[in-house]
Amino acid sequence: MAQWLTVVGIGEDGYAGLGKAARRALLAAERIIGAPRQLELLPACIRAPRQAWPSPFSLAPVLEQRGTPICVLASGDPMLFGVGASLARQVAAEELRVLPAPSSYSLAAARLGWALQEVALLSVVARPLAALNTHIHADQRLLILCNDGSSPAAIAALLRERGFGPSRLSVLEHLGGPLERRIDGLAESWALDEAAALNLLAVECHADDSATRLPLTCGLPDDAYQHDGQLTKRDVRAITLARLAPRPGELLWDVGAGCGSIGIEWMRSHPSCRAIAIEADTGRQQLIQRNRDALGVPALQLVAGAAPDALSGLQQPDAIFIGGGVTVPGVLEQCWQALKPGGRLIANAVTLQSEAALVTFRERQGGELTRIAVAQAQPLGGFDTWRSALPITLLESRKP
Repeated sequence: MAQWLTVVGIGEDGYAGLGKAARRALLAAERIIGAPRQLELLPACIRAPRQAWPSPFSLAPVLEQRGTPICVLASGDPMLFGVGASLARQVAAEELRVLPAPSSYSLAAARLGWALQEVALLSVVARPLAALNTHIHADQRLLILCNDGSSPAAIAALLRERGFGPSRLSVLEHLGGPLERRIDGLAESWALDEAAALNLLAVECHADDSATRLPLTCGLPDDAYQHDGQLTKRDVRAITLARLAPRPGELLWDVGAGCGSIGIEWMRSHPSCRAIAIEADTGRQQLIQRNRDALGVPALQLVAGAAPDALSGLQQPDAIFIGGGVTVPGVLEQCWQALKPGGRLIANAVTLQSEAALVTFRERQGGELTRIAVAQAQPLGGFDTWRSALPITLLESRKP
C-alpha cells in the first residue's frame, strides 16, 4: 500500500514553526487527527476536517481509515514518548511518514545548557511516579515530561522522601511558544502547587545525609526490601541474577516470589526487562507491591496464586526463577515446558527434599548444580567467629 499516513510534530509555535513538507502534508490531508490543543494551532487555510482523539485514547480513528490521506498531529518529536511510536507498531514503514519538530527535551536542554546525551529522558505522562525511583542518584540530571500541572510538586515530594531534598528543580512551561516560562527552586522548599498543564521538569539530583544510595548492580542490600523473612539474601541473590543473565527486552517468571526481590532486580537491570511475580500469600503480595514501587519498577506484574495452576495462560518467558515450591507436583515440569527454546531455568533449594527434586529434574533435563555457602563474621564473647547461613543448592538448566 502507498504512503497514506503522515505524523506531523508541532510545537508551541504552531503552524508558523512548521517546515514546507509538514505544511504541504496538512494542506493535502483529507482528515487531520490530534489533541484539541494541537488542532487549535492550525490556521483556517487548512480545510481538512479535524478530529480529536477519543477518550479513552485509541488509535482506531486512524487505523479504521487506512489508505485515506491522513495527518496526525503530535507534540514535538512524535517518536519520543509520542503517538508516532505507537502508530509505527501498527502501520508498515512504507505507509508512514514522520516529520518531527524539536522535542521538549531538546528545547529544555538548549535552555539549560545540558548535554542531552548525558541526561536521563523520562516521562510520567500516564505513568506512575514510582518509575522515577530507579533514576534518582546523586549528581544525575533528569528531564521529565510531566502529566499535568501537579506533577512537579509530586516529584518534589518524592525527592524529599528519598533524601534528595537539596535537588535543584526547574519547571519549563510551554517550551517554544509565546507563553514559555521557567520556575526554579529546591525540592526541599518547593512551594509551587500547580504549574501550567503543559510542562517539563528538569532535576539536578543532590542527596542529603539521610538518602539511601542504591547501586545499579544486582544484589541490593537486604534492608532495601520489606519482607517477612522470605527473602533471597543479598549474596545468593547476586549469584542467582548472574545465572539468570537478564538481557534487554526479556521476560522473567519469578515463581514463589516471596517479597519479589529477584523479579525486581531483573527489571532494574534494563528498562526494557519485564517480570511476572507469582505469589500465593496475600501478605507477601502486598510486600511485592510496596517493594516494586519503592525500587522503581511499578510495571512488575503480580499474579496472585500458586504454581503450577497460576502459570496457565501467562506469556512465554525467556527465563524462570523458582524460589519456592520445587517439590510441588508439576511445578518444575510445567515451568520447563513453558520456557522458550534457549531459555534459562534457575531454581534454589534449601531442604533435602527440594534438593532431591532438583537432582531428579537434572537427571531428566540436564543442567548444572552449584552449592552456595555464605558465612558472616559475628561476635562470640570477646571474639569473632563465622556464622554460616543455610547452604543453597542452585540448579541452572538451559532449554535446547
